[in-house]
Amino acid sequence: MKNGSIGSRVFRVVNCIILSVAGLSCFLPIIHILALSFSSGSAAAQGAVGLWPVNFTTAAYKFVLAKKEFLDSLKISVMRTLVGTVLSMIITILCAYPLSKRPSTFKARKVYIWVFVFAMLFNGGLIPTYLVVKSTGLIDNFFALIIPCAMNIFNIILMMNFFRGIPVSLEEAAYLDGAGHLSVLCKIFLPLSTPSLATIGLFTVIGHWNSWFDGMIYNNNPVHYPFATYLQSIVKASVNLSLNKGYDIETIKQLMQLSDQTLQAAQVFLGSLPILLVYPFIQKYFTTGLTLGGVKE
Repeated sequence: MKNGSIGSRVFRVVNCIILSVAGLSCFLPIIHILALSFSSGSAAAQGAVGLWPVNFTTAAYKFVLAKKEFLDSLKISVMRTLVGTVLSMIITILCAYPLSKRPSTFKARKVYIWVFVFAMLFNGGLIPTYLVVKSTGLIDNFFALIIPCAMNIFNIILMMNFFRGIPVSLEEAAYLDGAGHLSVLCKIFLPLSTPSLATIGLFTVIGHWNSWFDGMIYNNNPVHYPFATYLQSIVKASVNLSLNKGYDIETIKQLMQLSDQTLQAAQVFLGSLPILLVYPFIQKYFTTGLTLGGVKE
C-alpha cells in the first residue's frame, strides 16, 4: 500500500471493501441458520433470532438426529460422495492423459476433443436421459446417482490442460528408463498434479453432495433419497408438528419446544457441515488448480 500509486491504493481499498461485503454476504446467512437451529421454537416463530441464539436449546438437533429417515439419507449421500468421487476421478484421469498427448503421438486426439466439446455444449435432455437410465434398470438403484454423472467433460478438459503443462522432458526421460504409460501416469503426472486433482475432487464432492434432482427423478421410494433430496423435500413441504401422528409423551414434549424453522435450520446446517469441514483443507489448492489448468491451449 505504501509503495503503490494513489490509484493502486484506492483500487486495493475498494477491492478489500467489495470482497469483505461479498464474504459477509456468504458468511452471515450461515451464522443466522446456526443461531436459528439453537433457538427455541417460540423465538423462531416470532422472528426474534438474528445472529445469536434466543432461548438456547439443542432440542432441534436431538430430534433431527433421532429420525431414521435423516440418518438413512445421510448414509446414502456419504456413500454416493465417496464412490462417485473415486469413480469420476478415475475416469477423468484416464480420459485426460491420452488427450494431453501431442497429435503426432495420438493422431485421433482432435476428433475426441471435438466430440467431448460437442457433448459438453449439447445434451439429449431430461426425458431421453431418464429413458436411458430406466432402460438400464437403474431406477430405485444406488448407482443411478453415480453412473449418469460419472464423466464430467469440463473436469476432463481442466485436467488435460494441466497435464499438457508438465514438461515433456520428464516423460521422455521416463520412457528412456523403460517406463510405460501407466508408470508415467502414476509416478510423474499424478504426483505433479496435486493442485488440479484437489480442485477437480472438490468440484466432484460438492456436486455429489448438493445434487438433489437426480435423487428425486430416479427414485420412486423416498427411502432411497440421498440427503440433498430428503432435505429439499423437507424444506419444500414444511414438517407437520401436529399431535395426531402417534408420538409418545416424551416426543410430544420435544415437539412443543420446536418449530418448522428450527428443524429446517438444524437439518440445513448438518447437511452443510461436511463441506464446511472439508473445504478449508483443499482451498489452498483451489486457485492454483484452476489457473494452472485453464491457461494452456
